[in-house]
Amino acid sequence: PRLDVREVATPRQPQVVVLDSRLQTPPDAQLFVAARACTIYAAGHFDTDFDARKAALQARGAIVESMPGADGRVDLRAVLRDLGQRGTNELHVEAGQQLNGALLQAGLVDELLVYLAPKLLGAGRGMANIGPLSSLAEGQALEFTDVQRIGPDLRVLARPAGRGDF
Repeated sequence: PRLDVREVATPRQPQVVVLDSRLQTPPDAQLFVAARACTIYAAGHFDTDFDARKAALQARGAIVESMPGADGRVDLRAVLRDLGQRGTNELHVEAGQQLNGALLQAGLVDELLVYLAPKLLGAGRGMANIGPLSSLAEGQALEFTDVQRIGPDLRVLARPAGRGDF
């Protein structure tokens, strides 16, 4: 992924922030193609190659910050505090099921914006790893705030139940 805007003209690209607990982002990753600021948050030193990987990413222009959490992953609350101190007041997360689930479980999600295409692809991957659950009541309750058709797709905007306005 390049994590940039490509389909419409824009005067500025989004700031890139990567959460990479073990600092495994390749220095030749596409996200460096746009030559813009990139901050990578790691959980700390896990092996002897950490410093070499950090130097290689910094050579590509990345700012590498260590934000260790108690579970060997990046401390999500610390990352959000740090981003706030750097002037970020809105964050759009494009993530896999692990990070999505961790953010939801930590209560750090204000809204979910989900696009649903009219195509079944089989089991695929989950959207948010928040289980295993022993009952439906343990699931994350959502409140739909907007549903739109965009071409053949659905755009669903939802908030975790009880979050209210922010």
